[in-house]
Amino acid sequence: WSTSPSGCACTYVCWHVYGLLQRSDKKYDEAIKCYRNALKWDKDNLQILRDLSLLQIQMRDLEGYRETRYQLLQLRPAQRASWIGYAIAYHLLEDYEMAAKIIEEFRKTQQTSPDKVDYEYSELLLYQNQVLREAGLNKEALEHLSNYEKQICDKLAVEETRGELLLRLERMEEATKVYRHLQERNPENWCYYHGLEKSLKAETVDEKRKIYEEAWEQYPKGLVPRRLPLNFLSGVKFRECLDRYLRLNFSKGCPPVFTTLKSLYHDKEKVAIIEELVVGYETSLKGYGGKEEPPTTLLWVQYFLAQHYNMVGQQTLALEYINAAIESTPTLIELFVIKAKIYKHAGNIKEAAQWMDEAQALDTADRFINSKCAKYMLKAGLVKEAEEMCSKFTREGASAVENLNEMQCMWFQTECALAYKGMNKYGDALKKCHEIERHFVEITDDQFDFHTYCMRKMTLRSYVDLLKLEDLLRQHPFYYKAARTAIQIYLGLHDNPLTDDSKEMQADTANLSDKELKKLRNKQRRAQKKAQLEEEKKTAEKEKQLKNQKKKKEDDDEEIGGPKEELIPDKLAKVENPLEEAVKFLTPLKHLVRDKIDTHLLAFEIYFRKEKYLLMLQSVKRAVAIDRDNPWLHQCLVRFFKGVSESTDLPVAVRTVLKQEITRLFGDSNASSFNQEYLSKHSRSIPHRVAAAKMMVYMDSSTETKAMELATSIDESLVNRTIVSLGNGVLGDCKERAEAYRAACHKLYPYTLAFMPPGYEESAKMANGDTSMETEELTNEM
Repeated sequence: WSTSPSGCACTYVCWHVYGLLQRSDKKYDEAIKCYRNALKWDKDNLQILRDLSLLQIQMRDLEGYRETRYQLLQLRPAQRASWIGYAIAYHLLEDYEMAAKIIEEFRKTQQTSPDKVDYEYSELLLYQNQVLREAGLNKEALEHLSNYEKQICDKLAVEETRGELLLRLERMEEATKVYRHLQERNPENWCYYHGLEKSLKAETVDEKRKIYEEAWEQYPKGLVPRRLPLNFLSGVKFRECLDRYLRLNFSKGCPPVFTTLKSLYHDKEKVAIIEELVVGYETSLKGYGGKEEPPTTLLWVQYFLAQHYNMVGQQTLALEYINAAIESTPTLIELFVIKAKIYKHAGNIKEAAQWMDEAQALDTADRFINSKCAKYMLKAGLVKEAEEMCSKFTREGASAVENLNEMQCMWFQTECALAYKGMNKYGDALKKCHEIERHFVEITDDQFDFHTYCMRKMTLRSYVDLLKLEDLLRQHPFYYKAARTAIQIYLGLHDNPLTDDSKEMQADTANLSDKELKKLRNKQRRAQKKAQLEEEKKTAEKEKQLKNQKKKKEDDDEEIGGPKEELIPDKLAKVENPLEEAVKFLTPLKHLVRDKIDTHLLAFEIYFRKEKYLLMLQSVKRAVAIDRDNPWLHQCLVRFFKGVSESTDLPVAVRTVLKQEITRLFGDSNASSFNQEYLSKHSRSIPHRVAAAKMMVYMDSSTETKAMELATSIDESLVNRTIVSLGNGVLGDCKERAEAYRAACHKLYPYTLAFMPPGYEESAKMANGDTSMETEELTNEM
């Protein structure tokens, strides 16, 4: 390029355009470099500075963003965006006092009449007040609120902020007046009652109860003042308050009453009182015919009791109550939903899916029930049926799965991933996990448009909240579930890579008799035929949708900066390095979901396979800080202990550090004695016994018999006896022991599908009239 003036102009334009191209491809770091190079040739170019500032805030280069916004303020001091952007830069850097001063200097330049309603000026004032509060300048924030109250449009925000500030300044009398006024405005808001408790310094139970008794008299129809005292009352007072609350709800027929009381179920005493009262209501209503009550009261009492017994793990009683309610009112959708939920908690998800389908059939226009039914079907492994169920509400002329992916319907994709994982279709499961990961990338990219929009529209509080949300985006449960599922699959693929189907077939059929082999081949032939028909159906649908989707895809690709790589299940399942792929999903969890022990245990599982001992140590130390007695953590600790003791190629410095930390974690004991101490400490807990038994076999395979006896014991004295803990109780391949264990578990949990006798599903199909499979088998054998 020329060094002449015209050559310089050409140079900065080229760098600017190159930066725009990089930005369109989402290569933000490269785009920033391009803009900086452009500024070397034209340091005061407003457009380049604006574009640079947008990328800096997008990438959270806050120091660079502050410098750029300062340059823009110097060049255009009359523009509102210059001041606001500079203030936000200091706010995000947590220099609150400086941010407040900048906003105040800008506010002084605004000529606004006190009587004029100006929404944008109102938002500026509320943002300024937020900065003052975050700076800890509570007195100044309260004065600011009082001075500019007339010019703020959001009167509710003013009152709530005033109440919060008065509490911080310990001006309790004034705070009490504010919260009583808010209470009059909305007597069903929980926060106002908590604020009133603080302002009145109600610390004892009697002082708190007095507040709510006054509210009962003032708001006789209010439910919240009757519900909140149940959190702190106990004994006779709890019974009296609960009695009033339940009678009011049952008479009115409020279906969510159990949901509002669910948080009390951690207290066994309160659970016993709830059960005694509601069972008493049912007896009374049945005995006297409920002359003073409407006929529906008994129905809602039975509905409540079904949920109550389901919650406490007595599914047989729960089913009796819900069946009685269904018999009296067979058209009420809520009853079938609860029956499905009972079967789900009892461990029979297939029966649960059938009952949820029954509920959906009662109102096919209800999207909530439709979605709930699809979710249950996915949990039961009925993926195709779930897709058909969702297609009732997706866009016509498009595949339901594709449409749900476009709408970022992550609950569906998460459940799909888990369903495919349970069916050992790892490629399909990974595809769903990667689709969810792409949604989070898109959400992160979508914030780009708001950097200019929010400053133009002055929605500054919402803008700062958005930036903070984006920083913690991958804390969301949807991402956590998808990442955990993907990591587990990649770990499984590393341990057992997928091989050629023909080799697997030869290995599986080597020990089969002629009759069994013939039966297997018939079954495979049917499956192949069914798969072929489904494939033909899919092809026809794709061809039909191709024209509709082609233009949309081209538009989307242009918008997001080029087409994305297609997610092919087979390719995903046969990845060359599964552990590296697992690390990609793990990294956000390590930064954002540190409080969950599974994050660190999954990290250990990855590093254990990579033989990264210092990273293993880091993972177990973080896990120990959360829950030292976790059964999975115990297994990780024993494997770590054994791995370090058996490794011979560790550097001296690494070995020294590991020995010091192992001494802190284990003391002077070896892995075997550590395992025995753990078993002695948790001898009455089934999950802990199973973990110790597994480690016994891991360290010494000759202890398998003893370990199996330990793991399969389900004595009544043992605690933590659940479907999940019992389902992990069998070790080894002893069929007799496994069958005896299954039978014992079946007595405890008679509805659980995993503990049903062999052939249960086939007999259930026959009982329902499904004889097509057996007929086909007999025909093929003849």
